Amino acid sequence: MDVQLVWLRSDLRIHDNTALAAAAAKGPVIAIFLRTISQWQSHGHGANKIDFWGCGVEAVQSALNGLNIPLLHRDIEHYSEAPQALLAIAHEHSVQQLHFNYQYPLNEQRRDKAVIQAFKEADITAHGYHDAVAFAPGTLLTGKGDYYGVFTPFAKVWHKQVSVEQLALRDTPEPQTPLSIKSDKLPKLPKLDSQSVGHHEWPAGEETAGDHLARFLRFRSRHYHQQRDIPSVRGTSELSPYLALGMISHRQCMQAVMSENGGHLADGDVGLTTWVNELIWREFYQHVAVGFPEVCRYQPFQEHTKQLAWRDDDEGFQAWCEGRTGYPLVDAAMRQMVATGWMHNRLRMVTAMFLSKHLLIDWRRGEEFFMQHLVDGEFCANNGGWQWAASTGTDSAPYFRIFNPTTQSKRFDPDGEFIARWLPELSELPAKARHAPPHDMLTQVNYPTPIVDHKTARLRALEAFKALSR
Repeated sequence: MDVQLVWLRSDLRIHDNTALAAAAAKGPVIAIFLRTISQWQSHGHGANKIDFWGCGVEAVQSALNGLNIPLLHRDIEHYSEAPQALLAIAHEHSVQQLHFNYQYPLNEQRRDKAVIQAFKEADITAHGYHDAVAFAPGTLLTGKGDYYGVFTPFAKVWHKQVSVEQLALRDTPEPQTPLSIKSDKLPKLPKLDSQSVGHHEWPAGEETAGDHLARFLRFRSRHYHQQRDIPSVRGTSELSPYLALGMISHRQCMQAVMSENGGHLADGDVGLTTWVNELIWREFYQHVAVGFPEVCRYQPFQEHTKQLAWRDDDEGFQAWCEGRTGYPLVDAAMRQMVATGWMHNRLRMVTAMFLSKHLLIDWRRGEEFFMQHLVDGEFCANNGGWQWAASTGTDSAPYFRIFNPTTQSKRFDPDGEFIARWLPELSELPAKARHAPPHDMLTQVNYPTPIVDHKTARLRALEAFKALSR
């Protein structure tokens, strides 16, 4: 019997799963999930993400059980233990081949190479698949043969070269003849340092992910380009946690767009095509992780910014973390993330730029704080976004682009609805006063004065960047 072993990681679904489909086409399948909590925490993942991961494993185990595919479970401390843990299962169940979908941060790349080598030495074939991207990193390059460091030309070439086959959905396995192997009982998560936001905010599983996609396409996608920057309305897809752990695939999203948009991705309905671009951003950052591994070592992509004189300001950092900077939009956004494990994308840019430019605090501190709280925390996207805001990364904002939080608030939350929701102390103020409450109102509502003046902070940031030698 040609037993196939599927190693699940951040691809927690049975539909459109390249590794699972390939394994099922070859013979009876057993699946394995290696839980690596210590390693995840060392990578910055907090309780929200790890809890969501655990719930996702429960959901995919239930789906696999419906196909008579047992899901085994092992706890390991570190990625370095993965080769032996997988080989032990392979030997125990006379596995003929291992199948898994690649991940692209540097430590994950090294782990996967070590697994492939260990299986090769054991004379067992190991197959890796580029499931999370349309183009394998290294196959979409500039005319000079380099990885793209700017998004727009990357996206243009992506649209030009992407094929029907690349976006075709993989087969869902048919139920197989039951095996004598039974699924493992999944252990409960140990008590983590911080409290998770819980299942009510983000129910796990591909069924929920599919419901999110369907509702987005039906009710919000046509207005996405207009509403995605307005935090007081549900204008985004809210799919980022499900994409981060593979409870839905980029191909499923692209196929859904094409069915709504006459078969097109690059033209047609502007709401849909704008969202497609956001999906391509996710792929771009995964290519960057492979092509420029220094970003996986917490180094800036723009090498000259290594010398930037960041400020040591623990008090300012703590005020930012706790949502008490005195800038209502920044504070409301930070409180939203701590309470729900998610933050609106426009506000991720605003808060990241406030920390890195207004306070001139090292972006890596903010990147780490986001990872500790975000249920959709994903290294490639989080790192890319933070480096963009801090003007240290690929395709980054020019160093002189410094969002004025008050202007951003008036533009994207004109009536202060989002602010009132997350800063109830300001909800009784007139709408226009919520963006920057006058001093005489601050004492009445128990809200702090701004911890930094926008104009002064802007000049300080400009001087710091101008001092860099290229």
